[in-house]
Amino acid sequence: MTATTTRRVPSTFDDADVLPLTGACGAEVRGVDLGTLDAAGWDAMYATWLEHLVLFFPDQSLDADAHVAFGRRFGVPEIHPYIPKRDDDHPEIVVIDTDGGGAEFWHTDVTFSPTPPMASILQMMVNPARGGDTIFTNQYLAYESLSVPLRELVEGLTAVHTATTFGHPEQHATHPVVRTHPDTGRKSLFVNRTFTSHIPELRRTESDALLAYLYAWSEQPAFQCRYRWAEGTIGIWDNRCTQHYAVPDYEGRRRIERVTVIGDVPQGGTARWPHHDERHAYQRGTLAEVRSMAPDPRANSMSK
Repeated sequence: MTATTTRRVPSTFDDADVLPLTGACGAEVRGVDLGTLDAAGWDAMYATWLEHLVLFFPDQSLDADAHVAFGRRFGVPEIHPYIPKRDDDHPEIVVIDTDGGGAEFWHTDVTFSPTPPMASILQMMVNPARGGDTIFTNQYLAYESLSVPLRELVEGLTAVHTATTFGHPEQHATHPVVRTHPDTGRKSLFVNRTFTSHIPELRRTESDALLAYLYAWSEQPAFQCRYRWAEGTIGIWDNRCTQHYAVPDYEGRRRIERVTVIGDVPQGGTARWPHHDERHAYQRGTLAEVRSMAPDPRANSMSK
């Protein structure tokens, strides 16, 4: 007897029910089969994604091959250098399998890369009975709501991002503090407390103070969307203009599988100042201070 296979019929986005979750970002989408979207359906989904920054699709069922194939529709999947993989046949799929913890820190994925991810496609495999939500923040709004003088300042700065969190400080990249989205043309803050090290144009103390303010500003509730997962839900977020935080408020197992897609080199404002040289600046300051305290030899000659 010859085995038969069921052919999945291409689907559209025409009947999608899009429910915005907050005024800042995020929408839940029902009535769509991500595994069979035709070309027009893909375009409509992508436009909806750009509008809401993060989309959640309950009741999906993508096997490993389909998960990777869906990610390839966005671009080239990343092979993450540090997070465990699903298996040897699917190195594009990272697995985060935790019991009561996880990525409980605000971050944008892999910003220590010269080409940080554009998109992440997360599939919830095992979810705790309660808790385990993920919070996302809209970094367009974080930038746009800054005062005009502060916007002008940060647009002229860059920031160094490192993989120190993963034990690899030697892996780093420098990106504009404010990046311009390649699809929408909107500007967003592009620093995060997990991977951003410092702003090289500033003194280290100045950099620490400014970054601490930008982190707190960008994480505030007015910019947030919090989502309660269910097993089988797929979430897709735009890594170019969001941050996210996995809330560690649960007991029991939480397993996600994620495909991340390589992005472009972040573009933004041109750096307006050279890198600050702390050592030379200190020496110059000390020398000037010494000179200011030294007696004026002309005064001595005049008094004689």
